[in-house]
Amino acid sequence: MCDIHGSPGPRLKKLTVKEAVGTVLAHDITEIGSGEFKGRAFKKGHIVRKEDVCHLQRLGKEHLFVLNIDDDEIHEDDAAFALASALMGEGVKIKGGPNEGKINIIAERDGLLKINKDALLAFNMLGDVMCATIHSNVVVKKGQTVAGTRAIPLIVKKDIVKAAVRIASHHHPPLANGGGIIQVKEIRKPKAGVVITGNEVYYGRIKDAFSIIIKNKIEAIGGKMIGTYYAPDDESFIEARLTELINAGADLLITTGGMSVDPDDVTRFAISNLGVDDITYGSAVLPGAMFLVAYHDAIPILGIPACAMYAKTTIFDLILPRVLAGEKIGRRELAELGHGGLCMKCETCNYPRCPFGK
Repeated sequence: MCDIHGSPGPRLKKLTVKEAVGTVLAHDITEIGSGEFKGRAFKKGHIVRKEDVCHLQRLGKEHLFVLNIDDDEIHEDDAAFALASALMGEGVKIKGGPNEGKINIIAERDGLLKINKDALLAFNMLGDVMCATIHSNVVVKKGQTVAGTRAIPLIVKKDIVKAAVRIASHHHPPLANGGGIIQVKEIRKPKAGVVITGNEVYYGRIKDAFSIIIKNKIEAIGGKMIGTYYAPDDESFIEARLTELINAGADLLITTGGMSVDPDDVTRFAISNLGVDDITYGSAVLPGAMFLVAYHDAIPILGIPACAMYAKTTIFDLILPRVLAGEKIGRRELAELGHGGLCMKCETCNYPRCPFGK
């Protein structure tokens, strides 16, 4: 045996093909037949098996450069399975097997992707293991790749993998429904009731532009509209319409307009009069600074400012899927959106494939 590297850790060795059984191939082996290139017969990282010996000998290989796996080490493919299994929470699954030590994680259903970013950072700080994801709070489709993980070297220390698994499985704060840094939460299909406020619309001075926008966005996520009312800038009138929608079975209430600080903008006061819980006014997002979120028992109420009439993507698009995935949105959640919360107003809107809300 020839010891090539003198450094600590796994050492590259030259072994006969028969001696190499159970070790890890340190290089690709290509195969050529009938003068025509056929490609790779064995890839770097392959664990040599008894049944490979004859094939390798037919390729003219008498010796191989290999890596020995010690008792305290693990092969990259086995490590990838352990890492992926620990990273996954509800709503995601492994796509196929490992490819050169990497495993992709895909959405098992349509829904809202949630990433525990603090735990992901701790995981990636270990070194020799990694996980890359798309952004948290993105709406994803079934089968979409949401993350990839791997052990970086061919052979990794078991202690590193165990530490990574421990972080992924027992992180704090945990995601809903147990462990896993990555999950896809189901987005419920709402029965939405809308109250469009403003004297100018109610009295027919201007044409309503809100209702079709809201309707399209609700139906795009599989929800339905159970009622749309128009209301003047009158607290009691707005409150009465919201109450009617609740009684009609709405499980999501949306108001539009009347959210600024002008004296005749009274929508938020009408919402407050319903006896709501946890009312929060103002967000760190543009467009959408004058957004409101509140809860009437379990019914979310979203107050959308006038920006939603002329801006294709606003705070409403960021918060709606999170509310429908069961999240409780308050001051902290709206404040956290400040980093990435400035819309770039691109000539062609590519949301959600853009930095907005990320």
